[in-house]
Amino acid sequence: MRARVFVTLKPSVFDPQGTTVTEALHSLGYDTVKDVRQGKYFELEIEAASADEARRLASEAADKLLANPVIESYRIEI
Repeated sequence: MRARVFVTLKPSVFDPQGTTVTEALHSLGYDTVKDVRQGKYFELEIEAASADEARRLASEAADKLLANPVIESYRIEI
């Protein structure tokens, strides 16, 4: 099974890269873009008996390695 893990900064964390991208988009004429938040995306191919097991394993991987729980949150799609 494939698990997709989307890691993003928590809303309270300053995102200088997102700010830079927002400003660059404005300079290119995309004034309707009001905010950009950067993040990370991972695809994990997991051998699991069920979607619940795949989600559990992906969550463990995110907790231990893929995301920094102090400043990031994540969501998982199976």
